[in-house]
Amino acid sequence: MPQSRPFELPSFYMVHPARLNPHVEEARSHTRRWARDRGMLEGSGVWDTADLDAHDYALLCAYTHPDCGSQALSLVTDWYVWVFFFDDHFLELFKRTQDREGGRAYLERLPMFMPMDLGTPVPRPTNPVEAGLADLWTRTVPSMSLKWRARFAESTRNLLNESLWELSNINAHRVANPVEYIEMRRKVGGAPWSAGLVEYATGAEVPDAVAASRPLRVLRDTFADAVHLRNDLFSYQREVEDEGELSNGVLVLETFLGCTTQEAADAVNDLLTSRMQQFEDTLCTELAPLFVEQALPPDRCADVLAYAEGLQDWQSGGHEWHLRSSRYMNEGAVGNRSPLGGPTGIGTSATGVKDLIAATGAPRLRRFTHVPFQRVGPSRIPDFHLPYTTTISPHVDGSRREVVDWATRMGMLQPQPGVPASHIWDARKLAGFDLPLCAAGIHPDATPEQLDIGSCWLTWGTYGDDYYPVVFGRPRDLLGAKVCTDRLLLFMPLDCSPTPPAHNAMERGLADLWARTAGPMDAEGRASLHRSLVSMTNSWLWELANQAQNRIPEPVDYIEMRRHTFGSHLTMSLCRFGHGKHVPPQVYASAPVQNLENAAADYAMLMNDVYSYQKEIEYEGEVHNAILVVQNFFDCDYPTALAVVDDLMTSRMKQFQHVAAREFPVLYEDFGLGKEARDVLDGYVEELKHWMAGIHIWHRDCRRYREEDLSGGPLPVPSGLGTEVVRPGWLRALATP
Repeated sequence: MPQSRPFELPSFYMVHPARLNPHVEEARSHTRRWARDRGMLEGSGVWDTADLDAHDYALLCAYTHPDCGSQALSLVTDWYVWVFFFDDHFLELFKRTQDREGGRAYLERLPMFMPMDLGTPVPRPTNPVEAGLADLWTRTVPSMSLKWRARFAESTRNLLNESLWELSNINAHRVANPVEYIEMRRKVGGAPWSAGLVEYATGAEVPDAVAASRPLRVLRDTFADAVHLRNDLFSYQREVEDEGELSNGVLVLETFLGCTTQEAADAVNDLLTSRMQQFEDTLCTELAPLFVEQALPPDRCADVLAYAEGLQDWQSGGHEWHLRSSRYMNEGAVGNRSPLGGPTGIGTSATGVKDLIAATGAPRLRRFTHVPFQRVGPSRIPDFHLPYTTTISPHVDGSRREVVDWATRMGMLQPQPGVPASHIWDARKLAGFDLPLCAAGIHPDATPEQLDIGSCWLTWGTYGDDYYPVVFGRPRDLLGAKVCTDRLLLFMPLDCSPTPPAHNAMERGLADLWARTAGPMDAEGRASLHRSLVSMTNSWLWELANQAQNRIPEPVDYIEMRRHTFGSHLTMSLCRFGHGKHVPPQVYASAPVQNLENAAADYAMLMNDVYSYQKEIEYEGEVHNAILVVQNFFDCDYPTALAVVDDLMTSRMKQFQHVAAREFPVLYEDFGLGKEARDVLDGYVEELKHWMAGIHIWHRDCRRYREEDLSGGPLPVPSGLGTEVVRPGWLRALATP
């Protein structure tokens, strides 16, 4: 009796037609011989020839790379045979047996077969995976640049090594939260790796000048997410019901939302659609400005566009293959297409007009038709799941005085010369924000000087966050914002050389803080601080672009960019600067540390969105708020969206606790860290606990988000700790009605 389906496949969004490479039969014959010669078939304990023929990876590659020649198609097909064999081989040897140590030893050998210099000796292969990788590397990399080799080797290592994350979750019987799942699936799912093979197959390498830019990153990540989410829908029955896998997007949303499997599958498909539409938005609106900004030659622009088209071909071709491969739940999926949807057959997947309109109509329209300044009432604050607390630095009073004095000296409390609407703050407003309270909770053990600098950094970042939407956002002055942002680079020189004269308060404040903070640092510390500042200021431009289009961000793009706009990387990097050289840089770059930081960052910035909902939606006409993003995505009301955001905060907090308790001890063993390094990292966990608790205390007690602070009425008279410092004589006069 056939196994019943856990859900009905949804109607997929697909606008780019699938095409079939004419060399498919040649690739089938070649890859069958190649897999047999590498020991992947009979006798491997994983596949036999019938399995390989049924999976039909040659068909996958012929769909996903429709224009490449026969030799390139055969080589790409061999790569996919190898990666799918690895997945099944690792499953049989280590996931089913839950042998993490054996899996780690297995994975540690594989990078040895990917030398940058082909003259470097490699070990003798001991299994089909090693034999396949050794052969594929030597056949592929001679035609590619060293930059491509490094990128592709990194994505291959990620693909292999993050299998341990899946294995750890199976061992812990743990289903990831949605944000964690999307991030880790990109690595273990292999789509960034597939994007590297798109460069090979199209003969169009991404220029190194733009490879790390936001537009190219978004194209790669949206491609990856869409590929993985589609695969999750087709493979749910095999992975979850048959193999006991926990890494599946449908299961993740089913668990997080507490809904039926069908509802979770529909939600996954909605997210898949939004990711593909984000790809289209980026392609149409962000590439051209990037080309101009980087002065990219025409042939290099053509390479980027060919690469983007290759990613689109992969999406459509991968979908066609999923409809046909025996590996997936797809019975009747091809033959049951509605005749109202248009013609069927190869190359017609994008011609279903009815399905296309259904997939792109109301959801896409909602993103661009939000009515700003709607009355939403006071922000509703749930009972947050926050198991940590902090103390307040005893030096907070002095920093309160210093922040107001410093902002006055920098010119933040007056109009900027020749800039309309730039008088955004006065002394009373800044005192009510009480940013030193936030710094004093984040760094309770700071010296007076450290607390002053931390408070001034928060003041500078908050000033910029308020300044950009008013001065550049409302008049849609994207060029002016770009010029302003580019000039900020002049005021954070990596060699601490003299800076030019400042033109405004933003530049003056940054020059002052950079000299005071970066001066005592080594080169590595300055570079880290520089990166965090650049990412934060550039993210303000992303917000302005959305505001100009009246576009509510797509959920995944929002979460990932919000970490930058909130300044999480800046304040966390300030926490790290006292760690010295006890912890190797590769440890900070590891998945557990990145996951810990991202979980904490998301918790704090989602908390900010909860407190600032009325301020941003009702008073500022903003589109950048997680509650609004959830309302738009699920087409739900404020209380429902708030509950989803609160649940996501809770899940991120639980992930933070899981990483600290379960993943950090394994990290220490994997890197062979000594007691000193372990103590530093344990201390970093405590610092991040203070960081989250301090941010919560500040949101709760400051005068920035309450309705009475937004309505324009008189500010309540301060009382309690530090009153005399916050309200000197000249400030008391301002506060008197």
